[in-house]
Amino acid sequence: MAKQIAILGSTGSIGTNTLRVIDALGPDFCVAALSAHSNVELLAQQARRYRPAVVAITDAACAKQLQDLIGDLDIEILSGPQALVEIAEAEEIDTIVTAIVGAAGLWAAFAACGKGKTIALANKEPLVIAGRLLTSLAKENGATILPIDSEHSAVFQAMQAGTHRQVRKIILTASGGPFRDKSPEDIENVTLEQALAHPVWDMGPKITVDSATMVNKALEVIEARWLFDMPVDKIEVLIHPESIVHSLVEFVDGSVIAQLSQPDMCIPIQYALTYPMRAPGIAERLRLEETKKLTFFAPDMDKFRALLLGYEAARAGGTAPAVFNAANEAAVQDFLAKKIRFVTIVELIEHCLDKHNVRTTPSIEELLEADAWARNEVAKEVAHTSTGAIKQ
Repeated sequence: MAKQIAILGSTGSIGTNTLRVIDALGPDFCVAALSAHSNVELLAQQARRYRPAVVAITDAACAKQLQDLIGDLDIEILSGPQALVEIAEAEEIDTIVTAIVGAAGLWAAFAACGKGKTIALANKEPLVIAGRLLTSLAKENGATILPIDSEHSAVFQAMQAGTHRQVRKIILTASGGPFRDKSPEDIENVTLEQALAHPVWDMGPKITVDSATMVNKALEVIEARWLFDMPVDKIEVLIHPESIVHSLVEFVDGSVIAQLSQPDMCIPIQYALTYPMRAPGIAERLRLEETKKLTFFAPDMDKFRALLLGYEAARAGGTAPAVFNAANEAAVQDFLAKKIRFVTIVELIEHCLDKHNVRTTPSIEELLEADAWARNEVAKEVAHTSTGAIKQ
């Protein structure tokens, strides 16, 4: 029987690359369900090509347009946010690829864990917001969480070289984004266009801005804490501009195991789909003689204060990571809309963390309350100032 795969967020970069990987893997892998938020036309094209059993559009206002485009096909059409949960719980689905930007995929991840499925996790937010609850639920129900994020996939692969007890530390690498060589003064007045000009990866706008602030790496630290059951102080970050070494694991005997490849998301996607096996892939092969050098240096925490705040949120635990994530999502949305300056993103995150009273062992309802509180707090601060200077 072919492995039945649902791709939540099939029209984004991870989703479209997942479809490319499935095309190359052949008939042992079947696209059983697809979802998008509002990109109706691309979703319809994908539906016509792959003929999944189910297609979902989470923006219910787009449902009629989708019906008009593919209503002649024998495909069930779902709409609204709850559609993701319906797909995640479907008995015929083996693997859920979650490639939804932001917190929108949280309930689908919970649903898949509750059904004991394999979750190929591309979005960091479920583990960032509710890592303790999600990993506990996965353990209780025999679900498997496999990382698609290139850094976490690299750690996961490197950790096969030893046992969990033998790991001394995890080292996440970061490209440093477009401003790794800029001074704090240079960053003060960067434009939206400059923030979206990533030197290595081709990603969506939200994730690209997160890379520029290094919020993305802060979220990865929080995610790694839960994904690998590792204390925060055993997780380090190094800037690696070449983006060839995707992360490393140091073991207690002094051995450091790294995963190297071209910066191509098809590699971690395929490993999650075929695990524990490996198969021939479509990514370009790495030629180290052409790379010539690999450089590493510690991040400047003054320049990339978001990373420092991420560590603080990870150590605080409880509702703090949810607040960190929600404040960032809201602030980045305002930056993309050109309502605030680039540096204001991190100011807003710090403001929310300073003002928030952390709950140490929150329920899912309390986590969602903290998420909503942070978004509202950002909205209030942005509304109160036209210059983007946040009150301290």
